[in-house]
Amino acid sequence: MDEQAVAQKLLEEKDTDSRTRTYSGPMGKIITVLLCIWVGFQLYFSTVGMISAVNLRAFHCIFLLLFTFLLYPAFKKENRRRKLPGILDIFFIAGAIFTFGYLITHYTAIARSGGRVNQFQVYLALGALIVVFEAARRTSFNLAVLALFFLAYNFFGAFIPGQLGHNGFTLKRVLITQFWGTQGVLGVGIGVSATYIFLFVVFGSFLKYSGFSKFINDFSLTLVGQTPGGPAKVAVLASALMGMINGSAVANVATTGTITIPLMKQTGYKKEFAAAVEATASTGGQFCPPIMGAVGFVMAEFLNMSYTKVMIAAIVPALLYYTGILLAVHFEAKRLGLSGLSKENIPDALKVLKEQGHLVLPLILLIAMMIKGFTPLLSAVAAIFVTIGASWIRKETRMTPDKILAACVEGAKGAVGVGVSCVIIGVIIGTVTLTSLGLNMGYMILDIVPNHNIYITGILVMIMSSILGMGVPGVAAYVIVQAVAVPVLIKVGVMPVAAHMFCLIYACLSNITPPVAISCYVAAGIAGSNQLKTGLLSVRLGLVGFLIPFFFLGTPVLLLGSGEGYTVGMALWSTVTALIGTAALVAGLEGWLLKRASIAERIILLAVAPLLLHAGFTTDMIGIIMLLFVCIFQAFFKKKKNK
Repeated sequence: MDEQAVAQKLLEEKDTDSRTRTYSGPMGKIITVLLCIWVGFQLYFSTVGMISAVNLRAFHCIFLLLFTFLLYPAFKKENRRRKLPGILDIFFIAGAIFTFGYLITHYTAIARSGGRVNQFQVYLALGALIVVFEAARRTSFNLAVLALFFLAYNFFGAFIPGQLGHNGFTLKRVLITQFWGTQGVLGVGIGVSATYIFLFVVFGSFLKYSGFSKFINDFSLTLVGQTPGGPAKVAVLASALMGMINGSAVANVATTGTITIPLMKQTGYKKEFAAAVEATASTGGQFCPPIMGAVGFVMAEFLNMSYTKVMIAAIVPALLYYTGILLAVHFEAKRLGLSGLSKENIPDALKVLKEQGHLVLPLILLIAMMIKGFTPLLSAVAAIFVTIGASWIRKETRMTPDKILAACVEGAKGAVGVGVSCVIIGVIIGTVTLTSLGLNMGYMILDIVPNHNIYITGILVMIMSSILGMGVPGVAAYVIVQAVAVPVLIKVGVMPVAAHMFCLIYACLSNITPPVAISCYVAAGIAGSNQLKTGLLSVRLGLVGFLIPFFFLGTPVLLLGSGEGYTVGMALWSTVTALIGTAALVAGLEGWLLKRASIAERIILLAVAPLLLHAGFTTDMIGIIMLLFVCIFQAFFKKKKNK
């Protein structure tokens, strides 16, 4: 079995989006038409169409649930090749259309009455929740179980003593909050899915069919292919860019990993290391500007600020994370004596830019429009159309009608799984809001933490974020984590932007955090490596990502444009010293700087790292002096050895 087949099998095992049904005959054509109608509907109402926010979310729910019951198997072992949906699928589709259709036609009247609902409307809400939970069971079983646990807390929390308990709520009160209000399934989660997430998933699909992924791979080869460990560096750059666009670490590992992992193994890297590089690089794309896998738009919504500010704040954390991975790859190559690819295997840079460089125009337009102040929605729609136009500049990349149709279908399908996750996390957010769970948990943590210490609180939130994010899509993981953890951090004095970025990074890194570490599982399967060793190596490679959030909790100067009272010079100085600190950390972990490092040198390097990562002039100077001492010492003995 080749790597592609292995990757697909592993992806289907761990990622439900990859084991959807395929229909033959007229039904297949009907679904294709419906998917295209959905894309057209979303594009229209994201630009020139007028519709209320609640109605847009309700229509979006209908489309999501319709395609979930059509495309996702009811049972894991059922035959996924079929001509028609099953009776159970039709029943749930009818339930979804009726319940959410009723909401669309009656919501205004209920809102005008002050939220009063009759008994039938209460039962209707119960039916809608059952439909939503069945959809979530098919697309994200772990998330459905977690949401069920939170839903039960509405009723059983009355029996919990202490700060986590509450007075209890009636079934009617819970159902009104979860369905008829805007804090439950029609809350901010589905609101973001109906706007930002859907459009950017479709945009990523259009980029793929225009040949953008091939351009990324070829251009990365021209940049770093000939350097020591070149194929691994190509994997890091390509995975970062693709992960940034598609927002799915697991899917990114399965697609790019089938090419990069075998290439890294052929170069001389151990299979565990090759798998860990791919898993770690793919995971960081979710907090890498300018697109951040669409999670950044969710954060901007919660913070009520422009996406541009969120994007700028994420630049340094993402830069440090990927610098750490690239340096780890480089030092490992030097330690093992590996070389890069030969010149004949590297494409010519000018030729690549001439033949494929035009494919980057949509990305440039997207960034330029958002910086100019246009909404991300309008920018994304414009970028989609420019992708088609740019592809026609050269015949080899031209998007024919068949490719445009395929991009629409694949993009819409790709939005279903994460969209349903956003619907079901509405149940979690609704519970947290109704029961004040976030506030109560905050008070409990504050009682545990002595003197409201920011860093001890951060450790508890990190553990919470990693657990809640395990096995959950990146966007959903962040939304869950921020609902519970952000209030805690803000209470101990952390700035809102820093608190949200802290939770986002750890929610994303749960993809490589053992014991679950889904990205590592898929990468290990492709490489044929040990899953636990791959997971532990991934943590080591991404250690900068695990450490950096603690350094911007108290002094958010590293979150550019977010810290008050910091000048541009201070921000630049802190960024440069943090990069040097990242190099010291990686050198200490890998045991190589200018040459192989001794135990004593490694200890000094590891001690230098936190001094430079911390934003403070005194600690920076101490760290730089210690690092210079190690560099001079190594340079002297390296020169002596060469003589």
